[in-house]
Amino acid sequence: MDIKVPDKVKFILKTLNEEGYEAFIVGGCVRDMYRNTLPKDWDITTSAKPLEVKKLFKKTLDTGLQHGTVTVMLDGEGFEVTTYRLDGDYSDHRHPEEVTFTSDLVEDLKRRDFTINAMAYNETTGVVDCFNGLEDLKNGIIRCVGNPEDRFEEDALRMLRAIRFASQFDFVIEENTYKAIKRKAPNLQYISAERIKVEFDKILLSKHPKKLIDAYESGITKVVLPEFDEMMITRQENPNHIYNVGPHTICAIESLDYVLDNSDKIFDKDDILYNIKANEKDRLILKWTLLLHDVAKPLCKTMDDNNIAHFKMHDVVGCKKADEILQRLKSDNYTRNLAILLIKYHDYRFTNKMIPLRRALSKIGTDNIKYLFIIKICDVMAQNPDTHKEKFEDLRVSREKMKIIIDKADCLTVKSLNIKGNDIMNISGKNGREIGECLKFLLEKVIDNPEDNNYDKLEELTREYFKL
Repeated sequence: MDIKVPDKVKFILKTLNEEGYEAFIVGGCVRDMYRNTLPKDWDITTSAKPLEVKKLFKKTLDTGLQHGTVTVMLDGEGFEVTTYRLDGDYSDHRHPEEVTFTSDLVEDLKRRDFTINAMAYNETTGVVDCFNGLEDLKNGIIRCVGNPEDRFEEDALRMLRAIRFASQFDFVIEENTYKAIKRKAPNLQYISAERIKVEFDKILLSKHPKKLIDAYESGITKVVLPEFDEMMITRQENPNHIYNVGPHTICAIESLDYVLDNSDKIFDKDDILYNIKANEKDRLILKWTLLLHDVAKPLCKTMDDNNIAHFKMHDVVGCKKADEILQRLKSDNYTRNLAILLIKYHDYRFTNKMIPLRRALSKIGTDNIKYLFIIKICDVMAQNPDTHKEKFEDLRVSREKMKIIIDKADCLTVKSLNIKGNDIMNISGKNGREIGECLKFLLEKVIDNPEDNNYDKLEELTREYFKL
């Protein structure tokens, strides 16, 4: 195959070689090149020691000298150059206590996680593949380098990374590697929540989030997301559903990319969801929302006299549970707040009458309503197909009527009222909390009767509110 290494990377390799040092690109960039995928990062490994690397380049950053890493800066772009090394003991199941530099590339490759990530390349030598990484790449296999139990004992996060790579590439985890995950999964308790969240983000953003089932069956989620285990075993004996809560959730997540990437084919041009765009951050928030939208169903399940399951209040309880989980995983506030809002209203029943629809828009926000509809559509797509036609039509009518409200710019927020707090103070002589309560009263009146959003009518209603 035609391997194209960027000129800046070639320059670094050439500079090191000319001074008598070995140098290769290594790891994920080699893997990605052989998958015909453009690498995001270009990591370089060398026999040169860190201080020797620093002497050869005009500008470098000391990003990890104790671990042998120097970042070489070329025209504002950084490239990590790391000395061949051997890792010492991993007492915290994540980081080596010490590293020892070596002049042997193969020794450096031995310490890496999976065979597909343990390859090196330069134009002179070609690919260095001591552990049959190319064969595993061709056959779609995630396999540890050496003894998998040793690799997972060293760094427990590698177990979740195995699931992540399987989901990103649609690979299978090799049998002995998978068995080792099942035995070593409890060690994930030692990994920071931030690192767990990063791997989950990548799994959710992948094209194959169904690999979360591997995380469940191997015991990983039992440690890092036990709520998901309860979802996997909770049945939904209800005409609306054909899956347990967990598989329903995964099906909904899988539907998201299809809906977002094909909005111009699915929706009419007059639909508020036509040609909707979601950047990676918003897409990730929507996937976390779908992952957690039914998280409280195991807690809220009841059975009626006809053996039909019901999950009353699972949206309300789900907000609290989702908040706990996202805080536990150190999620940022924007993600947490939007996900909780969408979970709160994911089961909200629109009546398709204008006043209730305006109230719904007021509560949810015109900026967020498109995301709520996406969540609802994905939720329906993961339900009983016999119910799809009626539910999709109901949602279509809701969107059509909400678009009318949005296009008319009906007043939906206190800020859009044609009267301000200072005006109310002058009219009533009141201040503080009473002004805020009056504004809420006026908004409710205007939502019911949009034509009342004019100063004279609002002044009249203000006097009525304060009994002036």
